[in-house]
Amino acid sequence: MNMQRFLGLGVLSLCFLAGGAMAQDKAAKQAEVIKKTQATMERFYKEKPELKTAVANAPGYAVFTTYGFSFVIGGGGGSGVVHDNKTKHNTFMEMGGASVGFQLGAAQTELLIVFKTAAAMNKFIDKGWEAAGTATASVGASGSTAGGGKGVAAGEEAETYTLTKNGLQAGLAVGGSKFWKDKDLN
Repeated sequence: MNMQRFLGLGVLSLCFLAGGAMAQDKAAKQAEVIKKTQATMERFYKEKPELKTAVANAPGYAVFTTYGFSFVIGGGGGSGVVHDNKTKHNTFMEMGGASVGFQLGAAQTELLIVFKTAAAMNKFIDKGWEAAGTATASVGASGSTAGGGKGVAAGEEAETYTLTKNGLQAGLAVGGSKFWKDKDLN
């Protein structure tokens, strides 16, 4: 009986230790995403200073760092965070995308989405977006591009901006992206 109690306490202790380590790992990953987000926002503000006011006055914003490769067919993915300016809550998300067309390159790109309404932000968080049928053309290396425009999937509910951080992308392609909550970080 004492041996069973001892083993039971041992297993319980290991569960608590593992749970604590997982919580610390989760907190460390969240902190890393927030740190990257802040650095990304500074780069956007440097390229387009007017974004600082737009972001501050918006209900919220999303920032993603994506990595992609393309040679006729392209694909990429990344992660980021949606920040609610009113509640100060962060929702950690992931994204993936695919494209096809006349394209060549590999790049790390940063994406900023400035939401115009709280409803649009909440819809993005809860359902994600699927953008399809978008044509893109970009050439840039080491932050030399800073493009912007209305989000195709968002309609008039958000503005999107991109920066090419590292790499080179050139071409014209049609593609789509999907965004969803990161189950491991929320």
